[in-house]
Amino acid sequence: MPFVECTIAVDAPAATVYDLAKEQERFPEFMPDVESVVVLERHPDRVVTRWKTLVEDAPIEWTEEDRFDDAALRIDYALIEGDLDVFEGAWTFEQDGATTCVMLGVEYDFGVPTLAELIGPTLEKKVRENAEMMLAALKAEAERRTAPQSVRGTR
Repeated sequence: MPFVECTIAVDAPAATVYDLAKEQERFPEFMPDVESVVVLERHPDRVVTRWKTLVEDAPIEWTEEDRFDDAALRIDYALIEGDLDVFEGAWTFEQDGATTCVMLGVEYDFGVPTLAELIGPTLEKKVRENAEMMLAALKAEAERRTAPQSVRGTR
């Protein structure tokens, strides 16, 4: 099954970046391809959400469960239902000095073997681009949150 893994360095504490990643309902505010994330269930250690995103202007929707491991700063997610057959992976957040290394892994299957054979490399590229976009947006928002007030400016 195809798997994509992307990483990014964020100039913010790991706990801050992890907490931001747990606020998935806010993703549409700072992630351009995420149209909506609706929380269906919220529990101390997990959340069930309904997502709508755009890939090449085509909407993709799904429901997923995310499990939070606060001690390990890790979020594991898995598809419950939606436009994909498989969509699961993990976010990890590791402090490295003053920066945090964020890794997003995605295992996916669109459930159409002939489609995968024909455009598999294109699908992988789109999944990678989407993961990189999410990481870049998370980085920008986390760094904005932790920047000194004089850098952020006042409103």
